[in-house]
This record gives sequence, structure tokens and C-alpha cells, in this order.
Amino acid sequence: MKLYSGPLSMFGAKAEIAVREKGLAVELVMVPFDMTALYSPKHPEVVRINPKRQVPVLIDDDLEIFDSTQIFEYLETIKPEPGLWPADARQRARARRLELESDEVYFPPIIRLMGLQSTPQDPTAVEARAAAAAFYNRMETVLGEREWLAGEYSYADIAFYMAQLFGERMGAPLAEAHPRLRDWRARMGTRPAVGAVVGAMARYLLSQGRKVP
Repeated sequence: MKLYSGPLSMFGAKAEIAVREKGLAVELVMVPFDMTALYSPKHPEVVRINPKRQVPVLIDDDLEIFDSTQIFEYLETIKPEPGLWPADARQRARARRLELESDEVYFPPIIRLMGLQSTPQDPTAVEARAAAAAFYNRMETVLGEREWLAGEYSYADIAFYMAQLFGERMGAPLAEAHPRLRDWRARMGTRPAVGAVVGAMARYLLSQGRKVP
């Protein structure tokens, strides 16, 4: 099994954490990246397999798939234990919704913040931070008194942790109004799979003279 990811790919990091949580033996291929050209030129295997030309891409013998959520689903099927979707159908549905919202509701405003850290009063930046804050407020309520977002530790936690890490880096941090989420983030950071992936990302940022969130 081979996983293509990137040094600063949020979606790639999601897949990397999942593979580590599952304890799977995977060859990790970090595609070329720099802070100026980004992922250009694209890795030929990524271009060949993914019409969106993005990591992550997973190859398992003759199977080739892309998209972090599809990779989650495949890993859960081939290695059900440890389970990373809740066993209960309703909780599993909630976890899947939360994972989707992290990618499709929370993360787009964070993407809009990229390049605007030096102009925080830019209307686009103000609107994006407001959207992130509203999402944090809702997730603070969703978490409640639980340790994990969907009750059990799940892909929902992996997805939001990585997306929110980018939120911190782009100028949309958690606030004092989000103590439960801050505690949750601290718990996430103690997981070996999370620490290994985020640690590698932090080392890359430091090597480029960039701040680590």
C-alpha cells in the first residue's frame, strides 16, 4: 500500500493520521513542495490518478483511490479495528456529517484567509474569521461534556483537528469562549498518530522559517 501526501496538505495529513491509527504498513510518498511554487509541477502519479490533481492518493495493489474521506472509508473496510467510525448507526451518521462539515463548511473560509494574514482588516479576512468563529461556537456545543466530537474517537476528530490547525495558522484561532474545544485539541495532540504527523508538518514549517501554530 502506498500513500501520496504533501508536507503541508491538510487532506493528506488526515489520511496519514488514519493510516497510523489503523496500524497499517504503508509506504508514504511526500510529493515535491515548496512555499513559492507549492505543488507545481504536480507529481505524475497524483495527476494520473486524481482528476483534481491533489493529494492524498492511495494505491493498494490494483486499487487507486483519492480524496481523504474515500480513503477513510476504504481503510475502515479493510481494517475494521480499531474502529474509527462509531459502531452505533446514528452516531456514525453524526460523525460522518461532522467530518464532511469540517472539510466543506469550516475549511473553505480558512482557505480564503491564505495570504491575508498581513491584512487582517481586509473584508474577506473579516468575513472568513467570523465564519470560523461561528463554526467554533457550534462545535463547542456539539462537543459538550464528551471527550470526542461524536462520542467515540473518530475520523470526525481527525478531520476537524487538522482543519482547525490550519485555522490557527491562518489567523482564525480558538478563543477563550471555546474551553471545551481547547481541551479537546490538547487531547488530540497527545495521540501518537496525530503527534507524528503534526510533528513532521511543524518541522517542515520551521525549516522554511515559518511559524508553527
